[in-house]
Amino acid sequence: MALDGMFLRLIKSELEAQIGSRISQIYQPNRDELVFILRGFSGSKKLLLSARANSPRINFCTKTPENPAQPPMLCMLLRKRLGGGKLTAVRQLECDRVIFLDFECVNELGDTVMLTVVCEIMGMYSNVILTDSNGVIIDSLKRVDLTMSSRRLVLPNIKYEPPEGQNKTNLLTAQVTEAVQRITELDEEMPLDKAILKAVQGVSPIVCREIAYRVMPDATNRLGGILKSRLIEELDRLKQTVLNCDASPCIVYREDSKPFDFCFMPIEQYGQSVRIKSFDSCSMVLDEFYDERDSRERMRVKSQSLTKLLNNTAERLSRKIEKQKAELKRCENREELRICGDLLQANLYRVEKGAPFVEVENFYDESYGTKRIFLDPALSPASNAQKYYKDYRKAKNAEKVLAEQIVKARYELMYIESVLDEVSRAENEGELSGIKEELADEGYIKSRSTKRKKTDKLPPLEYTSSDGFRILVGRNNRQNDQLTLKTASKNDVWLHTKEIHGSHTVIISDGKAVSDNAILQAAQLAAYHSKARNSSKVPVDYTLIKYVSKPSGAKPGMVIYVNNKTVYVTPKDSADTE
Repeated sequence: MALDGMFLRLIKSELEAQIGSRISQIYQPNRDELVFILRGFSGSKKLLLSARANSPRINFCTKTPENPAQPPMLCMLLRKRLGGGKLTAVRQLECDRVIFLDFECVNELGDTVMLTVVCEIMGMYSNVILTDSNGVIIDSLKRVDLTMSSRRLVLPNIKYEPPEGQNKTNLLTAQVTEAVQRITELDEEMPLDKAILKAVQGVSPIVCREIAYRVMPDATNRLGGILKSRLIEELDRLKQTVLNCDASPCIVYREDSKPFDFCFMPIEQYGQSVRIKSFDSCSMVLDEFYDERDSRERMRVKSQSLTKLLNNTAERLSRKIEKQKAELKRCENREELRICGDLLQANLYRVEKGAPFVEVENFYDESYGTKRIFLDPALSPASNAQKYYKDYRKAKNAEKVLAEQIVKARYELMYIESVLDEVSRAENEGELSGIKEELADEGYIKSRSTKRKKTDKLPPLEYTSSDGFRILVGRNNRQNDQLTLKTASKNDVWLHTKEIHGSHTVIISDGKAVSDNAILQAAQLAAYHSKARNSSKVPVDYTLIKYVSKPSGAKPGMVIYVNNKTVYVTPKDSADTE
């Protein structure tokens, strides 16, 4: 899984179709991504430039990531320097993963200047850099100083230096026979796909494996038994595909329908064990392949501080519970304190003042043995007896208070864990804002006093069962309460994962008897919107709304219910229920 130089060459051809378009807007959704809105005669296009370590790329996208309320400084700089700029050229560094976008812009003095946006696709070292007409860096998404690298700096006001080239053959400019000669000169014990990867520039592992599969599908895949003519034929076909932009972009899906690789050419190496889906453009492949992963990563970054706060709170509550349980255990010997007080009170006349202990007959013992009672020499015998009674009363009261506090702390910990689950499943900024508002109301975070534009509250997620019943799913704990206690009617069906954090789910009956099919599909949704999303055979309880109630003083989302039944399901999302 890699965006190689040849795939990028095909992306370059798609970008060239937009030459003459102007930048109408620039966004920076997060620290690793930029979005340019290019407006031309054919309409607007959203160009995504990502330097994210696990999904670096440049492609046209259909979905625009959510933007922060306040644009970052780099975004404001790019808007100032590139705003209204016309795309005049798209260049690629040989067959390497570096793309140059040249823009004709107007500066503050009204002069026309040329600026270049350099997009480097190099895994964790990916970057997007803005340079002037002299190749001097203006700024970049990632600044690289001497503490990070001593070989190549990326800082404002220094000359841009391209990444160090690899000693490989550029198949697009060299003869195919040159590449084959270089491959055959390598260690003959080296697998063919590894040899191609080492010798040819701009090819990813999946392309190398595909060529090796086509050249020698039934051989040992060693260079020693290579058929040169077939290798020349396959490499020439690869070269013509890229030069002529005659690609067949596709994504390879596992049996569980999750994408795990993509390519610009048909893939045959996996046989019938995978599913191949073709697309009309390379940009569509990248958009589809990285969409879900990037959505999760964007939300992870945005929720990082909130997740840290909740984790710290959960750890603090866990330590508090353990400490209280240890204190409660020490209170178990409180009766021993009372007995010592009674025995000492009955034998005051035998206690010498200043004695460290006293031996007395234990009339609580059936065998009527003796018991040693330790004393405080600084206190009188009567005061020592009163001290034992005082410690007994203190332990007795502490046991009651500690038991209540432990129960309270456990409920609070359950609440924090439920919010953590909601944060992990949040899919957009609106859901995250709702969770923050809830935590602010509960006193876990400070409510922002600065006046900001109030965001509209998101409604519950809504689905429809195959037989027409509406299914509503809460997005957070406050919405769970609203849905269960106010929106739903008493004869609607309520569902929740059994002893697992998750969203409240309600089937709107509209006065009709809810079908078993609707209950099954709603249970699958309840399991999907829970901590058990990636599990199977998840237990889901269901009952009527009239049997669900909220205890007085309970945290948001906390309810109790009776007369419930349980169904075991495999979690499924909306695509499987609508």
